[in-house]
Amino acid sequence: MAIEDNPESRRKYGEELKRRRESAGLTQERLSELTIISRTHLAHMEAGRRRPDVADARRLDQVLGAGGFFERFLPALDGKAVAEHFAETLDFEGQATLIRVYGPKLVPGLLQTESYARAVLGSGHPPKSDAARDKLLVTRLERARILENFDSPVVWVLLDEAVLRQHIGGPAVMCEQLRHIAKLAESRRIRVHVLPFTVGAHAMLEGFVSLMWFSDLPPIAYVEGLKSGRVWETPSVVRECQEVYDHALGDALSHSESLALIRSVAEEYEHAARTDQHP
Repeated sequence: MAIEDNPESRRKYGEELKRRRESAGLTQERLSELTIISRTHLAHMEAGRRRPDVADARRLDQVLGAGGFFERFLPALDGKAVAEHFAETLDFEGQATLIRVYGPKLVPGLLQTESYARAVLGSGHPPKSDAARDKLLVTRLERARILENFDSPVVWVLLDEAVLRQHIGGPAVMCEQLRHIAKLAESRRIRVHVLPFTVGAHAMLEGFVSLMWFSDLPPIAYVEGLKSGRVWETPSVVRECQEVYDHALGDALSHSESLALIRSVAEEYEHAARTDQHP
């Protein structure tokens, strides 16, 4: 069974796992017991949503008599392209118990206000129709609902100072956006840190990353670039992303210092908005 490096590969991998499990006369629960892999993780693997690590793959090979199939094809599953709406990552956010996200230029989607998100989604190329933009807007705003639960997920936000200074939608929109972030931080719903311009070069210069942890699944890292995104589950890659994040966090302002800066910049935008209204 040939497997290529694309999303279809993971689905086929999951189908093969399910086929061999059923041929062996095993339920997911029984295979979970024999391989010491959680029942939830197995279900995700069979659905093509998650990958086993090397140790899991070896146990699957041993228990199912797969002759090394599951370990041999692991390299083909490393990383996955994610569509613009990144529906799978949305699913992961909904399951996560801890999210640590870094925004280099824009406020992360999870924290965007409606006005800010509308300005961001309306600025891409090629231009989107109002209907297409609003469809994406609904999806983006829906993400924020996970913040309605005070306890889970725990959310840490690391922002480059450029996020605060980048004029998106005008002064009034920026003022509202920064005050929204400040309100979430003041209510202890999120923890926020800002990497000031004075830090200069830092470990997170290469771009956006979102790290997620789960109660019964291995952690993942989602990295994003221009019109591209990738979910990483390979333990060594995820650990490296976590270490890079921690390194940059060490260069950031404290939570209280970051809040003070965010409030200060919001006041600057408020003043600018009033000036625009009354020149």
